[in-house]
Amino acid sequence: MTPLTADDSDAPAPPHPDREVGPDRSFDRSVELAEDLLTRRAGARVRLADAEDLGGSARSRVVRVRVAENPFSLPRTLVVKHYLPVPADAVGVVTDRVDPFPYEAASCQLFTALPAEERVTPTLYANDPRARLLVLEDLGRCATLADKLHGDDPKVAERALLGATRALGRLQAATAAREGDFGALLRRFGVRHWRDPLADDARSALAELPDLLAHLLRVEAAPAAVAHARSAAALLGGTSYRAFSPSEVSPENCLLTGAGARFLDFEWGSFRDVALTASSVRLPFPGWAAPFALPGGMAEAMTASWQSEVADVWPELSEPANSGPRHLAATTLWVWVSTRALLPGIVGRGAGPEQVVIGRPELRAAAVLAGFWRRLSLDAARQQEQATVDLAEAVLHGLEPYGGAEPLPLFPAFA
Repeated sequence: MTPLTADDSDAPAPPHPDREVGPDRSFDRSVELAEDLLTRRAGARVRLADAEDLGGSARSRVVRVRVAENPFSLPRTLVVKHYLPVPADAVGVVTDRVDPFPYEAASCQLFTALPAEERVTPTLYANDPRARLLVLEDLGRCATLADKLHGDDPKVAERALLGATRALGRLQAATAAREGDFGALLRRFGVRHWRDPLADDARSALAELPDLLAHLLRVEAAPAAVAHARSAAALLGGTSYRAFSPSEVSPENCLLTGAGARFLDFEWGSFRDVALTASSVRLPFPGWAAPFALPGGMAEAMTASWQSEVADVWPELSEPANSGPRHLAATTLWVWVSTRALLPGIVGRGAGPEQVVIGRPELRAAAVLAGFWRRLSLDAARQQEQATVDLAEAVLHGLEPYGGAEPLPLFPAFA
């Protein structure tokens, strides 16, 4: 069955016999909608069975199903992602893009249109905007990058990290010239104007953080440090280095398959400067907010792995004179956004503003934030941005009473 890259929600659905479903009948509606969608697509009855909960979130239900009746060449199993209705009072609470369905659907359509050898995501078989449903390739019962980081083999974890960053670079190289295609796909879902959620949060952080640091940590940001951070906002516009980004690169959403790393979950997918995605992995993973650190030198090795894949598209990014300042600018934005989100909670002044792209660590939040500032200090020192180094040292000193001086443990695989 040919993968579907346009929605197939308008064809009439024929009547169907009793459905065969697994023992957990809470997924009946999602399975029913998927059956109807695939039947309309194929023109003959498709039956699905043995629904298996794969998790999901408050926004969506994710189910693995077996294809019990298959008139065409569907795989033996599929994954159904069913977005639940958006609460009427939710609009505008987190972002003006509160419904993530169009972004994930458009992302999956974009990837499915890529040549198979360039694809590091599941194939999209069908989608229905009215039912808010995606039917995706089942990548199997694979370990995730998170599993390897929490394992007991440092070599395996290192290979997994480098493989994931290579795959991320491959994804960005493959989508480098496709921002217009992504916009066209979004418009088919009724999204006329879209914005990167990181861009909105970063601009707010650049405006608010100097006062926040002064108020909560008694840290005065020197004008030169503020000016350097605000100059990093150039990455948020139309640079020459834009490609697709999953927005929140999480090890839990990176499957390690026999064909290499594959990424899942594009609810906030967008196009942005590639340095912003690469730098988020170096911190590491502000969207995941795991209270662990990478071993020394790993961030640099991961950056080199990523650069090896984007070099064919942007060879100049392999030059330290070009890449160094760009990575510093990107890291600065991530650290400022993370600080605006996490600092109020760390010092006991209530939760910071809700942000799509920043996770909130349940443990050692001050140590996590301090780790981000240490990374920024190291990168700034390499680029001789002394004002940023001085600001980082002052913030680190201010975080000490709240647990910022606590050494952040390495991921268990490296411990």
